[in-house]
Amino acid sequence: MTLPGGEKALLEYDRFRPGMITLVVDDTPQSQVDLDDPSALGFEYVQRIGNVIDLIGDPGQPISAVHLGAGALTLPRYVLATRPGSRQQVIEIEQALVEFVREHLPLPRDSGIRVRYGDAREKLGNLPPAMRGNTDLVVVDVFSGARIPAHVTTVEFYREVAELVSPTGLVAVNIADGPGLQFARGQAATLVETFGEVAALAETQILKGRRFGNVVLVASPGQLPLEWLPRLMAAGPHPAKVVAGRELRDFIAGAPVVTDATAVASPLPGKSIFQLPRN
Repeated sequence: MTLPGGEKALLEYDRFRPGMITLVVDDTPQSQVDLDDPSALGFEYVQRIGNVIDLIGDPGQPISAVHLGAGALTLPRYVLATRPGSRQQVIEIEQALVEFVREHLPLPRDSGIRVRYGDAREKLGNLPPAMRGNTDLVVVDVFSGARIPAHVTTVEFYREVAELVSPTGLVAVNIADGPGLQFARGQAATLVETFGEVAALAETQILKGRRFGNVVLVASPGQLPLEWLPRLMAAGPHPAKVVAGRELRDFIAGAPVVTDATAVASPLPGKSIFQLPRN
């Protein structure tokens, strides 16, 4: 289908993983879903966020979650499959894209997943008041095309997110960056300023700043249990690296906190990084 902005959206079956369906927008893979097994996750960064979700509370315990950015609703489906009874809110600006996804990849009835349409930052204030200070998980995965918009990268934005999170809740942020990781380091500094406790998860070569890819930043207003770190490392996908504490401070390397006055969008990846080849 053609989205209002002119982008082309389609669904493709994965040739190597039967049952896995990829949402592709303008030749860029956006999300992957297996309707028969929503607990099966595709992209590496999504698997890393799934590993973090698994460590919240007791296994299988329902949680409350807010997802900023919908894609194919991969992580809301994952939470539904692994933690039945969870209450979830999704905010997505591309209503036509979500309607396309829900038509062809429908959610189960009584899923407990509520989708709200609009800008992620603007709509935060429209969430139910009962969620403020009581949300177990906030996933920030907001992209405009292949870039993260500047207004959802700032300390002012993250303070609004922090108002939702319970004292033991988690925020997982998907960051895309390239060699040098200037953008990712700034985001880590900004999350430390907002929450205090932050860890970075990624493939080893990405965290070393040697190639473009995804870094998952995990933050909490409370302490991130140190016993999580080896478990997240072991959970993969491999090769994996988890950076926290002094190593995270070294990773930040003095990068300044991002504000509304200084924010810029994430760097644009080269066309060969994420786009699918076409004949």
